Amino acid sequence: MLDRISASLPSLAPAEQRVGQLVLADPHSFARLPVRELAAKANVSKPTVVRFCRSMGYDGLADFKLKLAGNVAEGVPFVHRSVDVDDKTADVMVKVIDNSVAAFLQYRNDANPAAIEQAANAIVNAWQQKKRLEIYGVGNSGVVAQDAQHKFFRLGISSQATSDTHIQTMGATMLRSGDCLIVISNSGRTTDLVDAARIARENGATVIAITSSHTPLSNSSQILLSANNLEGSDLYSPMASRLLHLLIIDILATAVALKMGDGLAHNLQNLQNQLQQKRYGI
Repeated sequence: MLDRISASLPSLAPAEQRVGQLVLADPHSFARLPVRELAAKANVSKPTVVRFCRSMGYDGLADFKLKLAGNVAEGVPFVHRSVDVDDKTADVMVKVIDNSVAAFLQYRNDANPAAIEQAANAIVNAWQQKKRLEIYGVGNSGVVAQDAQHKFFRLGISSQATSDTHIQTMGATMLRSGDCLIVISNSGRTTDLVDAARIARENGATVIAITSSHTPLSNSSQILLSANNLEGSDLYSPMASRLLHLLIIDILATAVALKMGDGLAHNLQNLQNQLQQKRYGI
């Protein structure tokens, strides 16, 4: 990406050249600074920064910075490297953060937008028809399930989240056509979760799996939101899969919110006002 920018500089207007030179000089800073600071550093106007990004073939500054950040992150040291017992705290910080960033970038490149769309439609349809939405996970995935329940509750969608395998099995037997089940597992091989997904699907419910591809759980679902991030088996391996699953829930909840229509914004504003009054007495 930087080579392409460098090769394009002679064909650009002088002001846009200065923006390109700013990118080449410090791509890390360019990827994180706001347009106001970028324009000031290059001594150009803010529209000139945007024009430069578009001249490079991107939709605008946001798209350009997203791709640039991805390229920068994929090139930093320590990505996909395990934490070592002799590492200093500074090394640990870099490795843990970079492994998480690497997992996010891999998902960004591999994600299936059509599957997200299908899952969001299933959840909205269940909400509109007053059907059930249940969210299952075990261990760290149970934490993600609770987070998902909170996010959907904020949107006005009631759901039941549980990490208890006995309750999951019983709950799956209660699901019917039109109901929706989200099952979260990194390995996709937890027997109880696979059984719950199978039971729910046999009863006619729509099963959405957030898990690795080509696993028993992925095969038991109608909609797969694949999260292919293998955890290291060493003692110090950071658990990036939990963060990845939280990211997928964020994307899914945002897609659902957009499909719920304009009335949601009014409801969320009322909710925010009520919380502020309760917390701060405003």
